[in-house]
Amino acid sequence: MRKPVDLRNHLSAALPDLQREPERLVMVVTRGSVRSTATPALSWEYAYTLRLLFLDWVLHADSIMAPLLAWVKHHQNELLANPTKNGIRFEAEHLNTSAMDLVIDLDLTERVLCRPREGVEGGLDLHHLDDTPPLYLPKQEHWKVFLQGVQVAQWDLPANPPHLPHLMPQRHG
Repeated sequence: MRKPVDLRNHLSAALPDLQREPERLVMVVTRGSVRSTATPALSWEYAYTLRLLFLDWVLHADSIMAPLLAWVKHHQNELLANPTKNGIRFEAEHLNTSAMDLVIDLDLTERVLCRPREGVEGGLDLHHLDDTPPLYLPKQEHWKVFLQGVQVAQWDLPANPPHLPHLMPQRHG
């Protein structure tokens, strides 16, 4: 599964507190399942809930939600495109007047294509498929988040995220 690692990298790059103390973000995959059909191909889809635990978080939850939603927009867009889908949930435990443990659950999917490998009897090639293209064409974005006048996060999103290479024109020659 690639999305948990990609999301951790994104949040760590966006949030200075996670850069300094990466152990404050714990990630756990729960309620995982593999969906497949009874066809000759062994292709499948992972479906799971990614639980993010932000421990002893002293900034407002907005500092996490803004970069998280930007990542979701590019990697699991249907969670935002369908307002009736409850694919992003959270809980918070206030530890004292200034800190909390914030738990966020994301319902994610990842598709894996399984095809016979040419020239190798019994060989299989596995390819992680790109996410369903979002309802917009990605453009390069630079974001900065301020809470009460203080910058708490910043990140860049490329114009051509690695999971959507087919949307960009190819140059030949």
